[in-house]
Amino acid sequence: MSEYNDVTCRYFKQPGPRNTEGALEAVSRRAKELGIRKVVVATCSGQTALKAREILDTELEIVAVSHATGFREPNYQELSEDVRQKLEDKGVSVLTCQHAFGGIGRAVRNKLATYQVDEIVAYTLRTFGQGTKVAIELALMAADAGLVRNDEDVICVGGTGKGADTALLLRPANSFKFFDLKVKEIVCKPVVG
Repeated sequence: MSEYNDVTCRYFKQPGPRNTEGALEAVSRRAKELGIRKVVVATCSGQTALKAREILDTELEIVAVSHATGFREPNYQELSEDVRQKLEDKGVSVLTCQHAFGGIGRAVRNKLATYQVDEIVAYTLRTFGQGTKVAIELALMAADAGLVRNDEDVICVGGTGKGADTALLLRPANSFKFFDLKVKEIVCKPVVG
């Protein structure tokens, strides 16, 4: 028996939404190979989650994570009610909550011009790309909401700006147990970004 696994990782030449279909195809392939049952997808407008439902196998459970209300401007929710309903009608769970790396710490930075631990962690994760930070943050948020378990692997899909360009196979953790989260594989990510 071998001491290692050779696993295909898809590296995109550039970050961004142009990679959404390619990222979701890679997620579909790897989820099937590993028997993964849940995929967590970042979505602002709902379009990435709708594309995921279109591309991913129907037996895969999808959790779509949207921005918190007020993220772009006060009292505004980027995910419209009709798109939220479309997603739910297609069996997609939708989570709207505060970002794991951007709550009280961001308020302290905005008010007092000093960074807190959560934003330092976010900046550190961005050295691997924006989508990597997003994918890890999604896992924490979905675990905190009880939509994924911390004893089952999931694939989390994030992106740089709009769309998807990064997917990680990981073992989620609750945000208060952040260091228990384990990234097991990079399914795809951009080389830069």
